[in-house]
Amino acid sequence: MTRFWFYLRLARPDQWVKNSFVLAPLIFSRELFDAEAFLTALRAFIGFCLAAGAVYGINDLADLAEDRGHPVKRLRPLASGDISRSEAVAVCAVFLAGAVIATLGLHWKFHLSLGVYVLMNLLYSVKLKEVVLLDVFLIASGFMLRVLGGAYVLDVPVSSWIVLCTMFISLFLGFAKRRGELVGSRADGPERKVLLLYSVGFIDQVLTIAAAGAVITYALYAVAPSTQAVFRTDKAIYTTVFVIYGVFRYLHLIHAQRPTENPTATLTADTTIIITGILWIASCIALIYFN
Repeated sequence: MTRFWFYLRLARPDQWVKNSFVLAPLIFSRELFDAEAFLTALRAFIGFCLAAGAVYGINDLADLAEDRGHPVKRLRPLASGDISRSEAVAVCAVFLAGAVIATLGLHWKFHLSLGVYVLMNLLYSVKLKEVVLLDVFLIASGFMLRVLGGAYVLDVPVSSWIVLCTMFISLFLGFAKRRGELVGSRADGPERKVLLLYSVGFIDQVLTIAAAGAVITYALYAVAPSTQAVFRTDKAIYTTVFVIYGVFRYLHLIHAQRPTENPTATLTADTTIIITGILWIASCIALIYFN
């Protein structure tokens, strides 16, 4: 049981909440209460979770030397020596096989998006994480692939505005992660080489642009004629207030509290953001399904 726990920790299940982006098309396509569509989307979600688990393990294998010198990452199963390299490789293979098995029979475009996600993260782990700006854009692309995969698996169209909004939100979170890493760097320099090419001032400017882009594109999505036609209401614009508040709240946390390298932990630990997210989802469901 202990070794199973180490294997599970290697896959970082606490980060799997990011894969909830796969479920967004299920809600916005008015198919949330369709049992077949729900189970199909759930399979897609599980597939991305398993694939993400393998990706995290591969990333730990690539960053093993750096992680051993990091005050927090050195506690990860591989860096701490709780599991060996060969065990980590085997766990990654099992998770990838599980992702394939869990998604057998789903739309081929979903498999394409999942495959691109894995390939892109492999390239990120090997080299591209050291390329300034491109490192964060690859992270953002992963979120867009989740949304597109969720749409492909249900064979429903996805709004260009919601894809752009996803991109801006994920860029916002990605650069917030880089800011936390940069501010929390050791006195002898950051463990990530790419951080030497960033500055807090530059990242703060990018965060402002990404936050504005996320809010504007979501608002445009809410008022788009195609959105109003699908939702059968023109009241979706009122859900924008939760998006604006959530973005502002996260900006406040970035500047008012100790920076963190883990945006997911910040999002899931802040009660205000959790309540805002619940209210946003509830308002969307109320408008879309109950008008």
